[in-house]
Amino acid sequence: MIARVFICAVIGLEGVIAEVEVDCTTGFLGMTIVGPPDAAVQESRERVQAAVKNAGLGFPRKRIIVNLAPASVRKEGPYYDFPIALGVLVHIGALKASDVEDTLVVGELSLNGAVRHAHGVLPMAAVAHREGFKRVVVPEADAAEAALIPDLEVIPVSSLAALYRHLSGISLSPLFHLLLSKRVWHRC
Repeated sequence: MIARVFICAVIGLEGVIAEVEVDCTTGFLGMTIVGPPDAAVQESRERVQAAVKNAGLGFPRKRIIVNLAPASVRKEGPYYDFPIALGVLVHIGALKASDVEDTLVVGELSLNGAVRHAHGVLPMAAVAHREGFKRVVVPEADAAEAALIPDLEVIPVSSLAALYRHLSGISLSPLFHLLLSKRVWHRC
């Protein structure tokens, strides 16, 4: 099954919906990104792997192929990392495809899995609404801006791990958060 996650590319003042498709295959381990990405998007391979790992989620030991469509839209900047990471989680079964259905994903993903501010959230949210998306996932810092668009559910997130917990229905105890923040682990 191919995982699909949607993003909005901003070209000038207009937004254009783009799609991130993720599939795994046999062969050499690694990630290949196709669908004419610029150098920053090509570097997503390392950022996504580090973010997923540092969010405490398993990264598949397979060959991952990522397609960015449509080919006619120029893909640039770090905003593709977050939807690529979600696509990987959907493809490996950590999240269900329905978890990201009718959802536009916006934000920059840091190496530790934090979701950072994104420029152009208002036009992206407006395009999401116009194109029939039911919700938009945005960095916490951008939630108020996205909420200006009526009839669009806004999911503010601080990190990839927080979105994973929200979508999968997992709530973690305060003790777990303390252990996670201090990186204190023990074997069971």
